[in-house]
Amino acid sequence: MQRLGIFGGTFDPPHLGHMILAAEAADQLQLDKVLWMLAPTPPHKLSSHVSSFADRAEMVQTCIAAEPKFELSQLENERSGPHYTADTLAILRERYPQSCLVLLIGGDSLQYLPEWHEPATVIARLDELGVMARPGNTCDWELLDRSFPELRAKLRMIDAPLLEISSSKIRERAATGHHFRYYLDDGVYQIIKNRRFYR
Repeated sequence: MQRLGIFGGTFDPPHLGHMILAAEAADQLQLDKVLWMLAPTPPHKLSSHVSSFADRAEMVQTCIAAEPKFELSQLENERSGPHYTADTLAILRERYPQSCLVLLIGGDSLQYLPEWHEPATVIARLDELGVMARPGNTCDWELLDRSFPELRAKLRMIDAPLLEISSSKIRERAATGHHFRYYLDDGVYQIIKNRRFYR
């Protein structure tokens, strides 16, 4: 059975931290493929400026091109929004009926799981939940166990390195003329530099 990781995000821009986390998840959870699920406009970022889907898709494709296990998914751009994880998982279940679906999230996202759209449905539709634990992440396990009794059996912790890299910091550095070259794949850096993104 194919083990399929789902790595969702805005990826504006995709950076080396994303690559390392996705690679660690693939290695530690023995994933055959990691789908980089590019979000058109995430429901929690409707009030923020997000680069165009086409530009972000090009940057992700450039970033992951050399890694055979990584694949860009534009599934969420194929339907009208809002785009919720529960709905995405339902479509992936239809497209990959024989696959083990492993949703990859950060430790901070696990903390806010009760606030997700239909969180119980999300848990029911995935086979495993890969959590990239970070120092300082805290969870109310009593609340999570009470709210989602089936969660623990599906939980897989990923030992992720501590990386002080974020897309927002890269955008900020690009906008203010500060160095950001070595946070990025060279192809992605060239796209940002040549098109003056985030200026």
